[in-house]
Amino acid sequence: MMQSNMAPSGMAVTPHHLASETALSVLRHGGDAIEAMVAAAATIAVVYPHMNGIGGDGFWLIVPPEGEPIAIDASGAAGSHASLEFYAGEASIPHRGPKAALTVPGTLSGWDEALKISRQLGGGQLPLSRLLADAIRYGADGIPVTQSQALATHSKYDELVNISGFAETFLDRGEIPHAGSRFTQPRLAETLTRLTVEGLDSFYRGPLAILIANELAELGMPLNLQDLAAHRAKRRIPLHLHHQHGDIYNMTPPTQGLVSLAILGITDHLEMAQANETQTVHRIVEATKKAFTLRDKYITDPRHITTSIQSLLEPEPLTALAAEIDDTKAADWGTGKGPGDTVWMGVIDSSGLAVSFIQSIYHEFGSGVVLPKSGVLWQNRGAAFSLKPEDLLSLAPGKQPFHTLNPAAARLADGRTMVYGSMGGDGQPQTQAAIFTRHVIQGMPLQEAVTAPRWLLGRTWGQASDSLKLEARFSPETFAALSELGHEVEALPDFSEAVGHAGAIVRHTNGMLEGAYDPRSNGSAAGF
Repeated sequence: MMQSNMAPSGMAVTPHHLASETALSVLRHGGDAIEAMVAAAATIAVVYPHMNGIGGDGFWLIVPPEGEPIAIDASGAAGSHASLEFYAGEASIPHRGPKAALTVPGTLSGWDEALKISRQLGGGQLPLSRLLADAIRYGADGIPVTQSQALATHSKYDELVNISGFAETFLDRGEIPHAGSRFTQPRLAETLTRLTVEGLDSFYRGPLAILIANELAELGMPLNLQDLAAHRAKRRIPLHLHHQHGDIYNMTPPTQGLVSLAILGITDHLEMAQANETQTVHRIVEATKKAFTLRDKYITDPRHITTSIQSLLEPEPLTALAAEIDDTKAADWGTGKGPGDTVWMGVIDSSGLAVSFIQSIYHEFGSGVVLPKSGVLWQNRGAAFSLKPEDLLSLAPGKQPFHTLNPAAARLADGRTMVYGSMGGDGQPQTQAAIFTRHVIQGMPLQEAVTAPRWLLGRTWGQASDSLKLEARFSPETFAALSELGHEVEALPDFSEAVGHAGAIVRHTNGMLEGAYDPRSNGSAAGF
């Protein structure tokens, strides 16, 4: 049985081993968990470019050793020209190309805001040039293409090959790169180097912003210099669930952090500790359906929400939802929001400062647009908007789109601290529930809880069905039992990226750290 990695001084878990090693190097040289996360975020933006990048968004959940957790919303809004009129004639916002690249990337503003918090907490000792050094080197000198990137390039080739800048950046002389081949991003390396000189804010309000704004105009993207200048990362009070096993935290709107907490809040009223495999999956899936209903009713740009989202996590409404779950029958439900490619990473340092972090460009390779001079791959998060004026998620200039992204953390009743999360769109809250339930409630070892077969209620790329998809490692008896309960069951490969790249770190009461990474990724749990 695979055992979790353990360390007393610092630990990082990421879906790419080079990012884990970057974080570990910063910790070894006196950086705190926030500095280590910024460094890891920079590295993974370079080495896992199909999943995330500086042209995307980010969300932070920072849990200090004492005091209240802090959340950072580093997601951007729709550009000034991103109006319904701009998309006249379109049935929906395109998923690829300049028209898909309609929101400001917030991730760098999140790094900047997090480093301010680091300094306020007594850290912030390392220069930005040190934090971005590995990322710059990997961009300039190259890294081996991962199997994940090669497969993503192959599967999305037809829809991306003619998008501005994509072929020049991600193809090898016009051919799909093979796993293990050298992959360089010299223009991105130059941009990262420039940021170490001009500061991260230059992306929004400096010389770099002027360069980027000119690139946006040349490509016909509905964003301008004023949109970049208007962007700021926002500190938030995270959503909070009182659970019988402790206090669980997650991200506020416009993310679906509500869903992740609501699932655990609903199942907290069900018998999960002694549940068998079929009961565990069924109860979490049924709770997921209830939580998705809340999401689809309420979650949008927080300025457009009139209900207290935190109030939905009180015991009374969650108890009522739990009472509606039928242990003998799968309920009907609507449709999911679909998948999303993202990276989740966690770091905890020797002081107990813990960080749960997510960075994303939405779909694989985002919009596919790579800016010609700065080398920035732009996200397509704005594709989550609707072009129907009456919809909750209707597009408007300056409006934040809906996000599936939500990093999780918990202060457990037994004194442990846990950070955990996953990539994977609709699957993120389901995977979070699986890991928390298996490890905290059912006592499964942490690495086993991440490695064990998972499921996804919803659709994966290219599929039209919102079925219940299970990795094939589930027993035939579980497949049959779930089908008998009325679930439309489909089999995934044994280890499928469709269920996300998950990870977790637990800080024990004696100061020891335990980490688990996902074998579905190229990641690691690295500690010292």
